[in-house]
Amino acid sequence: MEKITSNQNNRVKEWKKLQAKKGRTKSGEYIIEGWHIVGEAIRHQKEILALMVTDEDFLDQLEFDDTKVPVYLITPEIANHISSTETPQGVFAVLKTEDYHESIPSDLIGAWLLLDNIQDPGNIGTMVRTADAAGVSGVVFGRGTADIYNPKVVRAMQGSQFHMQLFSGDLLDWLVALKKQQIPTYGTELNDQAVSYANVTPTQTFGLVMGNEGNGVSPEILSWTDQNLYIPMKGEAESLNVAVATGILLFHLFK
Repeated sequence: MEKITSNQNNRVKEWKKLQAKKGRTKSGEYIIEGWHIVGEAIRHQKEILALMVTDEDFLDQLEFDDTKVPVYLITPEIANHISSTETPQGVFAVLKTEDYHESIPSDLIGAWLLLDNIQDPGNIGTMVRTADAAGVSGVVFGRGTADIYNPKVVRAMQGSQFHMQLFSGDLLDWLVALKKQQIPTYGTELNDQAVSYANVTPTQTFGLVMGNEGNGVSPEILSWTDQNLYIPMKGEAESLNVAVATGILLFHLFK
């Protein structure tokens, strides 16, 4: 185990760069932090390029084999420097960005959640975790949606990203692919053509598009869906949080 004590160390500088999209794109790597997320990556046998801890005893708690992967003992100051949180837990790992996919699978059986221009990391994390809990096959990050590897998004997904397939791509291409396989697709919009989600028969295979927190799903994408849905509200709230709406729809639609 190599001990690092300075923020000026070259490795520390490289880890710091992974907080920015430019650094992640250039290196093909990203950083995860926190007991739960790092633990999930280890349990699901993700390829870890480096592990950084502020205490040697953490390795035993993580049940991590340090004979195959470089492990670094870092100071609390370095942990604060490379962390995207105010109170880091002292556990970090570097992974390849290859964990996620860009090509559309040839077989789209199952339920798919498509994110159209979703920008809030907290909402994205909740939506991915909800999709994970519902048993969805995969989540697609469409154009305008926050970067999959954004530290806040990674943290908000809380390890669910290791349980399912995550993709980045053009949602129109996905809708075309779903239609070719005769898989029903749903958008979310309140208009004369939309129907209450409660009137839709649950199924095992579908695509659901959820839209931007303020503007909803884009009109172009809505024109490609088979049916647009709305959630009836009995109270006076103007709208539902997009992550809450996602949970309601997924657990109703997925048989």
